[in-house]
Amino acid sequence: MYKNVLQSIENIAIWPVISFVIFFAFFLCLLLWVFTTDKKIIDKMKALPMEDATSENENTNRKQ
Repeated sequence: MYKNVLQSIENIAIWPVISFVIFFAFFLCLLLWVFTTDKKIIDKMKALPMEDATSENENTNRKQ
C-alpha cells in the first residue's frame, strides 16, 4: 500500500537527493568551522561545564 502511495507522488525521487545535499552541506560547514575555529574559543567552551558547577557551588554555600 505504501509503495503505491509513494509511487503516485510526482518527482518523489528528488527528495533523497535534496536530503543528502543538505546533510553534506551541513557536514562540510561543521568541518570547516572545526578546523578554522581559534583554539582559545575551544578551550573556553571546554572549561564551561566546570565554571558552571563552581559558580553553583558558591551560590549554594552562600545561601546556607
